[in-house]
Amino acid sequence: MMKELNIDGMSISPSVVETIVSIATSEVAGVASVGAAGPSGLLGKLSKQPASQGIEVSVNEDNTLHIAVRVDVKGGYVIPELAASIRQAVADAVLTQAGLRVGDVDVYIDGIQF
Repeated sequence: MMKELNIDGMSISPSVVETIVSIATSEVAGVASVGAAGPSGLLGKLSKQPASQGIEVSVNEDNTLHIAVRVDVKGGYVIPELAASIRQAVADAVLTQAGLRVGDVDVYIDGIQF
């Protein structure tokens, strides 16, 4: 992973962008969890998994961000529409909070929860 993102004279830690992406994604209706599924129950509460697990951020040649996010979704949602909502939420949040343009967001649906 990169130590920092350098865009338009500003350096920002990828973990900052990953946290923004994680929060924005988790707030989309129909998203059950962000990142790889981890342990559940008490073990899950005690483990120290980073909020950014399952999120990758890189810089495109045109100085926009390429973001990949892995999610589990809730049953009953139309997956292509949900993925479009995640893409829009991520792009809006990163632009608003970090001032960085997002070129593309790849959404990987790892599972569905009913």
